[in-house]
Amino acid sequence: VQLQASGGGLVQAGGSLRLSCAASGRTFSTYAAGWFRQAPGREREFVAAISWNGGYAYEADSVKGRFTISRDNGKNTVYLQMSSLRPEDTAVYYCAARGDYSGSYFIGIYEYDYWGQGTQVTVSS
Repeated sequence: VQLQASGGGLVQAGGSLRLSCAASGRTFSTYAAGWFRQAPGREREFVAAISWNGGYAYEADSVKGRFTISRDNGKNTVYLQMSSLRPEDTAVYYCAARGDYSGSYFIGIYEYDYWGQGTQVTVSS
């Protein structure tokens, strides 16, 4: 499966953005998905994850209550709605996927097999 992330940009602190991750090549409804981010000089970190059918979702503590992951399998797309953005949210955001029909979500980088190219999110203070 190929993943294409989009929706990043420059936003002021307190603002909102919605990232999209469009999948192609396979039936995306049989894949769990996740979002990760990497700031300059830092390791890639988990942001949010969702099961193949959206039945289970989980956001990292650092974004809980501000970010929401969702998906539309009819559109082969996973979203990350980000609100109340902070300068520390500045990073390149990556979407990821792995084949899974168990209904689980995954938070480890090495649990994913497919990665998008990343989209830059910059939050100014």
